[in-house]
Amino acid sequence: MSKTPRPAYRCSECGWETGKWVGRCGECQAWGSVAEAAAVPTGRTAATPVSTPAVPIGEVSVEESAFRTSGVPELDRVLGGGLVPGAAILLAGEPGVGKSTLLLEVAAQTARYQRRTLYVTGEESASQVRLRADRTGGVHDELFLAAETDLGAVLTHIEQVRPALLVVDSVQTIGASGIDGVPGGVTQVKEVAAALIRVAKTRNITTVLVGHVTKDGSIAGPRVLEHLVDVVLHFEGDRNSRFRMVRAMKNRFGPVDEVGCFDLGAEGISAVTDPTGLFVENHHTQVPGTCVAVSMEGRRPMLAEVQALVTHSAAERPRRTTSGLDSSRVAMVMAVLHQHCGIRLQAMDVFASTVGGARVVEPASDLAVAVALASAFEGTPAPRGMVAMGEIGLAGELRRVRDLPQRLAEAARLGFQLAVVPTEPGRQRPRSPESWTVDGMRVIDVPDVRSALRLVDLVAEGGPSRPHAL
Repeated sequence: MSKTPRPAYRCSECGWETGKWVGRCGECQAWGSVAEAAAVPTGRTAATPVSTPAVPIGEVSVEESAFRTSGVPELDRVLGGGLVPGAAILLAGEPGVGKSTLLLEVAAQTARYQRRTLYVTGEESASQVRLRADRTGGVHDELFLAAETDLGAVLTHIEQVRPALLVVDSVQTIGASGIDGVPGGVTQVKEVAAALIRVAKTRNITTVLVGHVTKDGSIAGPRVLEHLVDVVLHFEGDRNSRFRMVRAMKNRFGPVDEVGCFDLGAEGISAVTDPTGLFVENHHTQVPGTCVAVSMEGRRPMLAEVQALVTHSAAERPRRTTSGLDSSRVAMVMAVLHQHCGIRLQAMDVFASTVGGARVVEPASDLAVAVALASAFEGTPAPRGMVAMGEIGLAGELRRVRDLPQRLAEAARLGFQLAVVPTEPGRQRPRSPESWTVDGMRVIDVPDVRSALRLVDLVAEGGPSRPHAL
């Protein structure tokens, strides 16, 4: 005899299901979001015929799943080589960051390779997308455009056009008839995404779904959506800057530590193969309070200039303002400078930022922040053509950073003459700093932050800091 179905309870935020009611969701930890959904039938499932027989893995053909270029080299870099037939890709980002512009460029480039492309828009009219395509040069005979918000109509367009690439902008605007909920809800998003991914797998159609994000930056809708797709990409950028980055958060076909750089302008979006020049200022004269850091964005080394300004404070509580840097790490670096280097900043207003809107939060940038702060405090510029990298510990020691050879090679390629790096662990620390050269650039390793500042003449030898130059 079959058992009586039990009522199921589902979270309205993430779609998590449980057999009994609870006050707090076990998946997203939201309170009051679990409600009764439907009866869950229980029983045994009988065996059914298979769609295709199982074969040895060595006999499975991989030719159909070979990478195909998207026409945008930076996106191919992030994807691990290009678009894979039958892959489901989820691209998420804040409103206005340029998701539609990027995907329209990808669709146009794919059409130029004589591969039919279908662009389905649920947020704009077809004429609005055509205006953008005229501005960015994305009009092509193999690029088909449809404005639909019904899942059944989208599937009909796929049957008629038979594209090699499908772009759906966005998955939260498509609704399935006969399914409870409004478009964008948990049930609707799950059904729409499952149907589109099922078609993508059976017809070898590369499918790109645009997803919305919540106010905290996470992808809106059920978390199961990220599990269903093969690739999850985040499109990041500052509204006040033209610079944009695509970061892979999940990738079944390639690495997840790659980053693609783009420039968003009135003529469309273009790849930035060497973004370092956007974040390094060219000063005609030496300026106190600046130092260049070398951070890793994925597997790509990127140089960014850190600037600091230190002034006497007239307020009882001095200001501490950061832009593009982790405020907690800047506060820690200030505490280390106070304790171990004698640089007294407790009565000073401190401002620290990066050039060009770069976001530098890697611990390897601690030494560059320390050099910039000490240089601003002393009123003495750091040596011209110097880069600094190293994580600072609370005891003032410098810890090694990952991918040091790649960072040094990038700095040397851009013409820097001096690099200050941490001493490698296990190496005997000499009394004087040890140096060597990398592609003509002198590299000096030091054991602690005080030695680094003393090396560039920002801390007096053997005693506290020199009097402030202001």
